[in-house]
Amino acid sequence: MRRLRLPGLALALPAWVWLAVFFIAPVAVVFWYSFGYKPGLFGTHATDRLSFDRYLEVLTPTFFDTFVATMNIALTGTALCFLIGAPMAYWMAVKAPPSWRGLLLALVLVPFWTNFLVRTIGWQVILSPEGWLSQAAQTLGLPAFDILYTRGAVLLGVVYNYLPLMILPLYVAFDRVGEPLREASRDLGAGRFRTLWRVTLPLARPGIVVGVLLVYIPLMGDYITATVLGGAKGNMVGQLVAAQFQTAQNWALGSAMAITLIVIIVLSAAAVGAALWLVSWPLRRSYRVRLDSGVTQ
Repeated sequence: MRRLRLPGLALALPAWVWLAVFFIAPVAVVFWYSFGYKPGLFGTHATDRLSFDRYLEVLTPTFFDTFVATMNIALTGTALCFLIGAPMAYWMAVKAPPSWRGLLLALVLVPFWTNFLVRTIGWQVILSPEGWLSQAAQTLGLPAFDILYTRGAVLLGVVYNYLPLMILPLYVAFDRVGEPLREASRDLGAGRFRTLWRVTLPLARPGIVVGVLLVYIPLMGDYITATVLGGAKGNMVGQLVAAQFQTAQNWALGSAMAITLIVIIVLSAAAVGAALWLVSWPLRRSYRVRLDSGVTQ
């Protein structure tokens, strides 16, 4: 009796079905709505007359300035998460005693045990002029600590909320490098910095890319942090999209904004990836070993 052999792609079928139903289909619906219009005061959308007018509205200075501000916050927040998370992840994976690493990972994951909105509202209480941080500053004779409803508060909130998403993949990447490779590098005469630059970071590059994407992509669409901590001064695209669907009931314009945001995220991520590839290209060439015969491997 012959056994029924399924093709290898069959193992990925559930994932493809999930992706098609919960991602591709909703995005396709939003894409279709973006060519429609708002039919009236109480209507949400209509697609009997298709045009690019909604995309022209998105490219007006008002919306375009918000897109630029959102990208600035996303890039700055991602950079801050990397600058803070990379040393932390390296210390956890390399310097911290192995018996502590489980506890340290649990502490990193603790914020995820609380709802995203609740964590952000907690920062709203802390940063308010009547909060304990401002009162402590006044007790010490310092001016009131009042940065609530500013872009600084939004940056603080996004770094706090998304920092674990940067630390976890970096920790895994640094941990996989392994101590034997670092010891071999030092045995061959490389110092600590040279080992970090020529061995650890190149081998941890996939984890760095994953960490950057895990922070940058959701941060571009975040509207909770901007709404709670930024107010009118911290306006981001996510707030505009949510307002078009929930308040203005203009699903066509909101869909056009959402599609434009997706395109910007894809193009900017590709641009950052290309820039990183160009920057690391000379470094990759130096990894090649030239044999005495002149053959490069």
